[in-house]
Order: sequence, then C-alpha cells, then structure tokens
Amino acid sequence: MRLENKKAIVTGGAGGIGRATALAFAAEGAQVAVVDLRADAAEAVVEEIRAAGGTAVAIAADVSNEDDIQRIIATTVAEFGGVNVVFNNAGIIRRTTAVETTAEEWDRVFGVNVKSIFLMCKHVVPIMAENGGGSIVNTGSGWGLKGGGQAISYCASKGAVVNMTRALAIDHGPQGIRVNSVNPGDVNTGMLLEEARQLSQDANAFLAESADRPLGRMGQPSEIAAAVVWLASDDSSYVTGSALVVDGGGIA
Repeated sequence: MRLENKKAIVTGGAGGIGRATALAFAAEGAQVAVVDLRADAAEAVVEEIRAAGGTAVAIAADVSNEDDIQRIIATTVAEFGGVNVVFNNAGIIRRTTAVETTAEEWDRVFGVNVKSIFLMCKHVVPIMAENGGGSIVNTGSGWGLKGGGQAISYCASKGAVVNMTRALAIDHGPQGIRVNSVNPGDVNTGMLLEEARQLSQDANAFLAESADRPLGRMGQPSEIAAAVVWLASDDSSYVTGSALVVDGGGIA
C-alpha cells in the first residue's frame, strides 16, 4: 500500500473529490482526518472508512479560521501521532463577474480557497519538517491556469493556489516537503449543480456542456483522487511545485 502508516488530513473531505480522496487514502493504508464544515457528512465518510477496515477521525471546522486550523492539526497529531500528508481541498465557487461580485463574496472565496491553504501550511510545515518531511497537495483548477467566464473570484483564487504551491515548494523542499497542485476540469460533483443553480441554467444542459471535451465526458471524483494519491505517495518522490492537470483534455 502506497500510503501505509501515513497520517493524512483531507479538507473538504465530506463530499465530491474530498470524499473520494479520503476513501482512497485509507484504502492505501493512511490514517485519515476528514475535515469539513458539515460535521454529520464528515462523520459519514469516517464510518465508510471504518467499515472498510481503515482508521479515520472526523473534524468539523471552518478552514478559513486560524484557530480551527490549529485544532485540526492538533487533533490529527493527538489521534495519529503526526501528520505526513495534507490534501488542501476545501473550496467554494461564486459564478459572478467583477461587477456582480460583492467584496464580502470575494473575501469568502479567498478565505476558503486561498487563506486556508496558507494557514494549514503555516502550522503543519514545522511538524512535517521535524519528522523528516511530507507531501502537501492543493486543489487548483483548470480555470486557475487559463481563466473562465463569470467566475472572477474563483479564477483568481485558483490562480493564487497554483502559484502559492510553487512558492511553498521552493521554500520547503530543503526540509523534505513536497508541495504540488492538482487541477481538475469539470468533475461530476455537487459543485457543478451548484454552478448551474447560481447561473440559473438548466442542470442537464449545464452537465452536458461540461462533458464537451476531447475525452467526451466529465471526470469522476475517483479519477482526481487517483492523481492525488500519486502526488501524496513516494511514487512521485521527485515531483514538487507541479500543477498536474486532470481534465480530460479541456485545456490541453
């Protein structure tokens, strides 16, 4: 198993890509802290992991809050004895232009999508460094690399994630800490339906448009999870600072 005896944190772990990755981490031998704002949903993922013979703990938290970030890390260390792997996956989207976006919406998107990663890395890097290193994977987006329409705060935040990842990799590579981003295209999760709702579009038409890419379909959460497992494991031991695109050819 590629993550045997690793201690992992997954934010946004109660659904979609986060849930799929938490399950994949556990299947590969990791002990997993499933973090989400929704306590019941995080606990449900933990129950799935335990039912399959794995080890996990649910932590309800707002990842944009520094006190909550410190509690997440402290709980993981208390439960498992350390932290080797972090998947900074929590994210939200607002489908609006600059004119339509409020300052409060902008701050909330950046709080969840960007500030949370900064805070997690600020507090987890010293623990990883003390224990010989680790792997951090951040969820970017294809739109963080090329931009997209009616999503200015989301595009800007994901662009920040990609470049912050590179900066973290440069700063902390000497401590044995690898930092990479995974950049999905449209994935079959609840976020796509939320986007359709925000844009007042028919859900079926929106999903059909999302599948319009060279591979002819949307991605599945498990396919993104497989990429994250690779980045988290020693299989990618010479990979850091990368922006791995997993999007069915949408930006190729």
